[in-house]
Amino acid sequence: MSAPLTPGAVQALRALTPGTQSTVHFNHAGASLPSAATLQAIHAHLKREAAQGPMEAGVAARDLTEAARVLAAQLLNAQVDEIALTGGNSSGWGAAFAALPAWRPGDRILVGRHEWGGNLAALRLNAERAGATLETIPSDASGCVDAQALESMLDGRVRLIVLTWLPANGGLINPAAEIGRVARRHGIPYFIDGAQAVGQFPIDVAQIGCDVLSGAGRKALRGPRGTGLLYVRRDFLEQLTPAFVDTHSAPLGPDGRPMLRKDAARLESAENSLALRCGLANALREALDLGLDTIRATIDANAQALRAELAAISGITVLDQGRERSGLVSFNLAGQDAGDVQRTLAAQGITIGSNGVPYTPLDMQARGLDRIARASVSYLTSSAEIDRLLEALRKLAG
Repeated sequence: MSAPLTPGAVQALRALTPGTQSTVHFNHAGASLPSAATLQAIHAHLKREAAQGPMEAGVAARDLTEAARVLAAQLLNAQVDEIALTGGNSSGWGAAFAALPAWRPGDRILVGRHEWGGNLAALRLNAERAGATLETIPSDASGCVDAQALESMLDGRVRLIVLTWLPANGGLINPAAEIGRVARRHGIPYFIDGAQAVGQFPIDVAQIGCDVLSGAGRKALRGPRGTGLLYVRRDFLEQLTPAFVDTHSAPLGPDGRPMLRKDAARLESAENSLALRCGLANALREALDLGLDTIRATIDANAQALRAELAAISGITVLDQGRERSGLVSFNLAGQDAGDVQRTLAAQGITIGSNGVPYTPLDMQARGLDRIARASVSYLTSSAEIDRLLEALRKLAG
């Protein structure tokens, strides 16, 4: 692993990030703080639209807006034609899922215990409508999805394996590549929700072995809200027929019939914010310039330091599981509701998250948790911020 950023380098990045001057931010897993340059990229395109007209500005700035696709491919070690630019993680994941062939009675969908609640809603609605079943893959002693248990569940009726790589309710990192090897051996489509993973550490979709991976712009990438990226493996694309098409994804041919695009953009819409794409492109470029190995090392150092200090506070229970952990640190304070803890800290200018059962229902229910507090760090997080959060929590626990 690379060395973490030095305190001086962190301070330099913070100086280029306006939000660090006004908030102590520990909700980077909800949405991180964009840089001034990302904000400038968005504003510059809005000014082009005002001066030239939105349609004309889109044509003039096509290279700028399409840079996000090229940079996303670089980030994931994918081909440019395997990337769709979306309005967010859920819209991308949902578009790919809705494009799968029709479900049939008896079909089986296998999901990890940590699956995002929004994905579960889509999975269950479709399974119930078709008479298919949704089944949970067991977890191992560390809490991770168990690849060996998955293999023992497989038969000819399994049509999809679904994994949320980094759960929203804590620091666990699921073994995505191990699951991918099982999926590839048996030729079963494999979807990954990478909302929390994209931008937090290096990702190689070829090494992981997934067919689809979705990501969000607003989280670790520090891009604008309302942006996302979707990887679709080139050889898998022909299995996907979008539930919705328009003149961008399936223009009409000379015979009046729709011609589905031959790239992942068949899952895009003609209507999108090009200003936000300019911001996403800048955020992607910043992450790549900084280096994902360096980002991972810095986030890991911050998260480990925070977990160790939290565990030493009487009354606080750190709830993170897994063999390897992310920058999401989950905990509860004895006798206090996580939502109340969040609100008390917010009144002091410190932002954290708090998640209830609907976010990750299978895992929360399996572990007997009603709600968790979540402090998620970034490479922007300073030691002074960690100290301030810990001091506030010690007083609450006191």
